[in-house]
Amino acid sequence: MSDAIAGSLYVVATPIGNLEDLSPRAARLLGEVGLVAAEDTRHTSRLLRHLGIAPALVSLHEHNESARVEYIDARLATGEDVALVSDAGTPLISDPGFVLVRELRARGRRVVPVPGACALVAALSAAGLATDRFLFNGFLPAKGGARRARLEALVEHEESLVFYESPHRIGATLADLATVFGERRLVLARELTKTFETFLDGSAATLMARLEADPDQARGEFVVMVEGAAPRSVGEVVSVEADALLTSLLSEGVGVKQAAGVAARLLGGARKSWYARAQRLKDGD
Repeated sequence: MSDAIAGSLYVVATPIGNLEDLSPRAARLLGEVGLVAAEDTRHTSRLLRHLGIAPALVSLHEHNESARVEYIDARLATGEDVALVSDAGTPLISDPGFVLVRELRARGRRVVPVPGACALVAALSAAGLATDRFLFNGFLPAKGGARRARLEALVEHEESLVFYESPHRIGATLADLATVFGERRLVLARELTKTFETFLDGSAATLMARLEADPDQARGEFVVMVEGAAPRSVGEVVSVEADALLTSLLSEGVGVKQAAGVAARLLGGARKSWYARAQRLKDGD
């Protein structure tokens, strides 16, 4: 049970570049709370000085987040309100805060979102890619093999794909995107809301050439967006699912005849056709 006088944790979105994007509500709360938990206190201090306020600050980042839970919970227990901020944008979105929010909610503490800037949403809103469904993947793995494996696992997804990427890895990431996605359309959003905000549109190979021709385009933080795969026909989907079923059965030691019978019962169709299909898969193995 939470304390009757317990304070609230406010999860406050801060600007990703343009300071005018800070909401009046966020500015007011940052001035009212007793403590601000910040990813980098030096970075957040600049924002607070801009606002003309000086609340108490404590660091909360990936290396000390678990250790900060008890300290912040104790402050809340006294009735004090606390704000959680990251260096830019909405906390927890590829930024620290998940452990803190999870633990405080489990203890019955009140956690209040204060919405505002978020790089992935800002990028999608101006990219011209489908936004009815999208899949956010945060930062891709730093190592090439793991990065390509992650991309290959996503290549057939029909929703738009969204990643964050740093300037020193954008070239390698574009090379892997070219290998995995071919001529699929990409949009790069760079330096969102800042002076040199740029959107680049084209295939991965085209964008690699753009960055090589103009090294300034490889500077800053990136949101990488990839057009979703073209929808497969019902027949294609059924074919893939059928082969997956038969392959799974055969790998478990089920005979061709028995696998064909299972497929016929589950998916319909002639047992003879399923037998021939299962035999082809077995021979292929």
